[in-house]
Amino acid sequence: MDIRQINDEYSVSGQITVADLDEIKALGFKSIVCHRPDNEEPGQPTFAEIAARAEELGLKIKHVPVGPMGVTPDAVADMVDALDDFDRPMLGYCRSGARSTKTYQLAEDQRG
Repeated sequence: MDIRQINDEYSVSGQITVADLDEIKALGFKSIVCHRPDNEEPGQPTFAEIAARAEELGLKIKHVPVGPMGVTPDAVADMVDALDDFDRPMLGYCRSGARSTKTYQLAEDQRG
């Protein structure tokens, strides 16, 4: 797991696993947003698998998938909602962290 801090409130990572969630919690993250669609590649954990353990740990979690169409207006709106509703620090993840970074930047621009 390679977590890269964007600012004090938001960091990004490539794909996480259920086993990573205990460490994510221990690092102080309070919420997670998944920007990766399910079944993007073989062996990838599903959002439901990650969400079940995250919720057991008391982490808020939301699925805002960003697929081949890129970051859509709906994805930005869903990310704005997550930023408005979830405690921080927040971790966004996708395959590499790039979609999580871009979605966050566009949501922050929209929030003004």
